[in-house]
Amino acid sequence: MLTTTTVLLAGLILSLLAIAMAFVLGWANQAFHVAVDPKVETIMGVLPQANCGACGYIGCGEYAEAVAKGECDVTLCAPGGAGCAKRLAEIVGVQVNETAPLRAVVHCSAGWDQRLQRSPYFGEPTCAAANLVSGYQGCTYGCLGLRDCVRACDYDAIDVVDGLAKVNYENCVGCKACAVVCPRNIISMVPFKSERMLVVACSNQDFGNEVKAVCKTGCIGCKACTRKTDLVTMEGNLPVINYAAYDPAGELIEIQDKCRMESLLFIGKPTAAQVAAADEPPDRVTADFKTTVDDTEWRG
Repeated sequence: MLTTTTVLLAGLILSLLAIAMAFVLGWANQAFHVAVDPKVETIMGVLPQANCGACGYIGCGEYAEAVAKGECDVTLCAPGGAGCAKRLAEIVGVQVNETAPLRAVVHCSAGWDQRLQRSPYFGEPTCAAANLVSGYQGCTYGCLGLRDCVRACDYDAIDVVDGLAKVNYENCVGCKACAVVCPRNIISMVPFKSERMLVVACSNQDFGNEVKAVCKTGCIGCKACTRKTDLVTMEGNLPVINYAAYDPAGELIEIQDKCRMESLLFIGKPTAAQVAAADEPPDRVTADFKTTVDDTEWRG
C-alpha cells in the first residue's frame, strides 16, 4: 500500500511540474519573442546558406537582414551568382546591374622548376607556418604550395600542382575563402568579363636583378607592357591591369607578347579566337592585379 501511494504521489508531482514548466515556457515564448521580418525569411529562402562570409557579413542571416533593410547591394552573394542577385532584387524592389562574376586568381606562375634558392622545410605543413620561416624559398612573394587555400575551399575549386596553387574555374564561385587564408596575399578576386582573362602572374615587388635571382618567370618591372596601352600601368615594380576598362575583344595577346618574362598570362577557358591566335596558350595559373604582401607580417 505504501509503495502504491509513493508511486502515485511521485507521478502527481511530476505532472504538476510538467504543467508548471509548460506555463513558464509559454510565458517566455511570449515575453522574449523576437518578430522576424517576413522579407528576411523570404530572402533566406533564396540564399544558398553557404555562410561563407564572402559578402562581408557573418553568415547568410546577417546578410539577409541587411538586404531587407536596403543597407547593402544584392549582388554580394558569390555562391548564389547572378540568379540569386536577380531574385533578391525582385524581393526588395531594386534594379540590379549586370556585373562580371568575381573569380580567384593566384598571382604566381612559378612551379618547382622555376623557383630558385629553395631549401628543405620540415616544419608544420601549412602556408601560415612556412611564411614565418626564413629560407624556405628565395622568393618571399611566391606561392608556398602547402595547401592552406585547398583546405579553405568548400567547392573543390583549387588544388596545388607542382608546388603552385591553381584554380579550377569550372568550380570557383568567388567565395574569397582562399584569398582570406593566403598568408602572402597573392590570391585576389578578378572580375571575369570573359571565360579567359589576362592577368599579372607575379607578386614580386623587388627590382629586376633580385627577381631573377629567385625566380625564372618573375616580373622584372621592365614596363614594356605599359608602353603601348593604357590598360596596364605600374604600381611600384609591378604592372596593374585596369579591369574596369578591360575589353575581352581588345588586342590582349599583343599586350602579353610584350612580356619577355611570361608574367602576363591568360587563365580560365580559352575562347575560339584566342586558341586560333596562339599556337600554345600558356596554361600556368596567375595572380590578381592588386595582390601584394605589404600588409602581411612575415620574414624570410
